[in-house]
Amino acid sequence: MDTRKLKYFLAVVDHDGFSRAAEHLLIAQPSLSQTIAALEKELGVPLFHRIGRRAVLTEAGKELIGPARLVMRNLDAAQSAVQSVRGLRSGRLDIVTMPSPGIEPLSSMIAAFTRAHPLVRLNVSAAFTPEDVIESVRSGSTEIGLAGSPTPIKVPGVEVLELDRQPLILLVNPQSDTFGAATTIQREELAGHRLVASQRGSLMRWLVDDALARGIDAEIVVEVAHRTSILPLVLAGVGHAVMPSSWAPLAHKSGLRTLLIEPVSYLDVAVLSRRDDLTPAARSFLAVARLHAAPPPQGKTDTPPPGASSIG
Repeated sequence: MDTRKLKYFLAVVDHDGFSRAAEHLLIAQPSLSQTIAALEKELGVPLFHRIGRRAVLTEAGKELIGPARLVMRNLDAAQSAVQSVRGLRSGRLDIVTMPSPGIEPLSSMIAAFTRAHPLVRLNVSAAFTPEDVIESVRSGSTEIGLAGSPTPIKVPGVEVLELDRQPLILLVNPQSDTFGAATTIQREELAGHRLVASQRGSLMRWLVDDALARGIDAEIVVEVAHRTSILPLVLAGVGHAVMPSSWAPLAHKSGLRTLLIEPVSYLDVAVLSRRDDLTPAARSFLAVARLHAAPPPQGKTDTPPPGASSIG
């Protein structure tokens, strides 16, 4: 089995079919189909179901994705190791992040990294649970992962660098700001207010649901799956929103004010990576991350229930 076949296989997976994959690879579609057929013959199993013009992964195809990515990643690592003799001048780094860490600290770390290594291309993909990030790093789909969790992340076989503890804050709806000159609020002060909330499973939603369960008379007016929609909805006057403090700088630039919610709950943010065989680009990014890491703030930390796991 040669790496060209695996590269072509992953292209079909990533570009959702043979036609787009062939365009991406700059080859004729019949040539791509022949290469995949040869790979299937070599493995003794079909990798795709051909349904009209669609290509749907078989169970064997799904199982091959992780190992194929790992092989290609290790090949890149070998090439980068040779290139690193003359310095990190090129290459690519794949990163996966949950939404809130993707606002900060990822933005600051990318800015520092690209200043030091302007010719390295970064590819940032999205995940919505810590488990998604862990699986992406373990499988080799990405080298670096950013995850947020109600408690510090500990994963056997994965290197974890703790970065931030982000307190939960309230993005204040400017059309319903009755909080005076306060810089902090108690959870009880959410009573009587309309809220834009993320879906269940997030730490932010846990805080809102916990307040409602305690008899605080707040109202969830919109439930949002994509958290990038929350800030625009607050700006539009739909309601307040509970978010990690990573959103505060963007909120302030948009003209919103934020309030610390007491008692304070924290989002623990960490960088995840494999422990061995990292490319020079990944090692350099981790060096930037270590410079960013700071001692956690002191204060009371609430421990949310086990269900609050998808929290970035």
